[in-house]
Amino acid sequence: MAGCTGTKAQTTATDAQGKELPKVYFIKEITPENIVKIYNALGRKAQGKNVAVKLSTGEAGNPNHLSPALIKDLVQSVNGTIIEGNTAYAGRRNTTADHLKTAEEHGFTAIADVDILDADGQVSLPIEGGRHLKEDIVGKNFLNYDFLMVLSHFKGHPMGGFGGALKNISIGIASPDGKANIHSAGKTQDVAKVWDMIPDQDIFQESMAEASKAIIDHVGDKVLYINVANNLSVDCDCVAEPEPVSMADIGIFASLDPVALDRACIDAVRNSDDHGKIHLIERIDSRHGMHNLEYAEQLGLGSQTYELVELK
Repeated sequence: MAGCTGTKAQTTATDAQGKELPKVYFIKEITPENIVKIYNALGRKAQGKNVAVKLSTGEAGNPNHLSPALIKDLVQSVNGTIIEGNTAYAGRRNTTADHLKTAEEHGFTAIADVDILDADGQVSLPIEGGRHLKEDIVGKNFLNYDFLMVLSHFKGHPMGGFGGALKNISIGIASPDGKANIHSAGKTQDVAKVWDMIPDQDIFQESMAEASKAIIDHVGDKVLYINVANNLSVDCDCVAEPEPVSMADIGIFASLDPVALDRACIDAVRNSDDHGKIHLIERIDSRHGMHNLEYAEQLGLGSQTYELVELK
C-alpha cells in the first residue's frame, strides 16, 4: 500500500522499520487562500534574496495551465520570480522572446517577474550514481536563486505519462540542450537530432529521474513542492491543442518529498470515483509513468510510501 490516508495532522506515521513517513498535505477545494494555507502547513518558508517559483507558463493555445489568479497571492507573498526553460520543440516557447510573450499572454508577467533561465547561456550540474546521465544542463540563471518553490500543475503527459513535481524539475528546468540530453538518455545534446534518438520508455523515465536528482542535490533543503490537480487532461501544458479534460478536479497537494507528492496525486486519480480517470490511468501506465517514481526512490529522491494529511 503506497499511502496512509485520513491521518490526523498531530499523529506521526512510520513505516515497518519505524522511520517517519513523509507527509503529503491535501486540500480538496482549490482556491488562492488554500494554496497559501497548504504552503504554510509545510513548515518550510521560501526565504532568501531570490526565490524561484518553477511552473509551466503553458504553450500558446493551451487553456489548462495554472491560473495566475490562483497562484498570485502565494507567489507574491514570497516575492517569487517565475522561472522557466525554453523548449526543445517548435512552438511559442522555444525562443526567449516568444516564451516571454506567451507568459505575458497567459497572465504570468502581471503577477511576477518571469526569468527564462537559459536566455544568457547554460551550465552543467553533476549527476552522481545514475545509469544514463553524467550531467544535467540547465539555464545558468538557475544559479542565481536561493530557494526553489516547485509549483506544478498535475496532469497527464504524452511522453512521461504524467506531469508533476519530478517532471517540473527535470525537463522543466533543463535548457533546450539539457532537454535533448534527458530525452536521449545522454546520447545527444543536439535538439535537431534528439527526436531520432529517443530510448525505450523505461530508460527515458530513468533519465528524467536522474535529472531530477541533479536539481535536488543542488538545492538541498531549500526547496518545497506543491501540486495542483485540476484541469486533468491526458496532455500536458506543453501541448498547444490538448485533449479535453477527462476528470473532475481533485485538489491541492504539497510535500517536502517530491516522490511522495507525485505518488499521492496518482493514488488520488486511481482511487477516484470519476469514470473519466480511465483515460489518465491509461496514459500513465502506457508510458510506464510509475517507473519514474520507482527509479527516483532507488536514487534516494524520496518515498512512495507517505502519510496523507487532509486540511480543512
